[in-house]
Amino acid sequence: MKYFEDFVVGETETIDGYLITAEEIVTFAQKWDPQPMHVDPEMAQASSFGGLIASGAHLIAIALHQLITRPTRVAIIGALGLDKLRFLEPARPGDVIKLTRECIETHPSNSKPDRGVVRNKITLNNQDGKQLLSYIDTILVERRPSPTTIQ
Repeated sequence: MKYFEDFVVGETETIDGYLITAEEIVTFAQKWDPQPMHVDPEMAQASSFGGLIASGAHLIAIALHQLITRPTRVAIIGALGLDKLRFLEPARPGDVIKLTRECIETHPSNSKPDRGVVRNKITLNNQDGKQLLSYIDTILVERRPSPTTIQ
């Protein structure tokens, strides 16, 4: 488990290998963002995108999934916000998405000594190194329990 004290400003972490498929793009978008460039391959091909692309909401969901299911679990209490969210390039069927997390700030809570705030810069890149998405996340993380509180 990774606690607040384990986050170090400047540290980076990379999570490789999320393959996004046309079927997943369409299925996600049919429910959450049913625009033609996400759900209709023919209309997407005729659009300025020249083919099917993933919804921005889908990319955020992939990033969250990658962060939550990585091997090292984080003692997260909750998310406090996303800042500077940018959709930079479209994600397309067959892209293999890599997430990079860089810790940019940490500070203990002023009001609750059992937690701290961590800010991370999150980026998603495809297999060609094109940056698809970037944002700053702010999360509330448990502090490491002292040996006397562990039972």
